[in-house]
Amino acid sequence: MSRSLSTVAKIAIFSQETAEVFLLLLTIAHPNLSPPIRVVNNQQDITSGGDTYTAFPFEITLPDEKEESIPWMRLAIDNVDKQIVQAMRSLTSPPTITLTVVLASQPDTVEVSFTGFVLRDVTHNALVVEGSLMLEDVLNEAYSQHSFTPNLYAGLFV
Repeated sequence: MSRSLSTVAKIAIFSQETAEVFLLLLTIAHPNLSPPIRVVNNQQDITSGGDTYTAFPFEITLPDEKEESIPWMRLAIDNVDKQIVQAMRSLTSPPTITLTVVLASQPDTVEVSFTGFVLRDVTHNALVVEGSLMLEDVLNEAYSQHSFTPNLYAGLFV
């Protein structure tokens, strides 16, 4: 799967040395979270697309891009102020996660975006909140409430 990047990002990637910094913007959204939790893996807050992302340490394992498998990511957020744990405990269903990659020099230009993930299997301890980010498994969903059998769909078996 090809991705189109900005010219500045391409120059940064192909340069032997660069001053450009790629930032990961993480948005945790849920109907019970107003506003959504927005964090950036940076040492200072950043504004992108009109939204402010709070500097907050986290790690993400990016998905592979194999066509035959459903992408998933692993998220680990530092549990430095208990804000994330309290938010996760208040939710009755999994939140949706958006991960966006931007350059610090042009935070309004989205280089790559991963959307539609849900946070599942959340665990936490005194140091970290972890969970799996998965897309809804639509490939294994039942298509019809009925099976296509001769007694229900006789015309298919003529």
